[in-house]
Amino acid sequence: MADQVSVSEEIGAPAERVWAMVADVTRMGEWSPETKGAVWLKGATTATPGASFRGTNRNGKKQWETTATIIAADPGKTLSFKVTAVAGVKVSEWRYDFDDTESGCRVTETWIDRRNGLTKVLGKPISGVDDREEHNKAGMVETLSRLKAAAEAG
Repeated sequence: MADQVSVSEEIGAPAERVWAMVADVTRMGEWSPETKGAVWLKGATTATPGASFRGTNRNGKKQWETTATIIAADPGKTLSFKVTAVAGVKVSEWRYDFDDTESGCRVTETWIDRRNGLTKVLGKPISGVDDREEHNKAGMVETLSRLKAAAEAG
């Protein structure tokens, strides 16, 4: 299994606007087929380094929560956060990079696997996903497609 997967999409909207959409993590359920929602924690209200949020995820009948902490937030350029499970167990890092293009921007979504061997084994019973790499790649394609449609609709 790969340690990371990246998917890119050309979007006909300015990078700053698309970044703001992604950085509002409470909206992630609008784009992602697996993430159903997110809430800011500990008084955070925006994506700034150190801010954290809880994400609720679903795959079929399986549902679970994770905690994420923003590690980079450069408007119009980069947003990234590390994800942990119960008791701070490392799960992943998600990164969104935004590059200006003539017609808008290119968004690259990257998933970096931070799970250890035991966490990988427990992944299927918890999430219902056997091949996390392929599952995430398909979800990332869908996420960026939905993000593109929303951003281009204005």
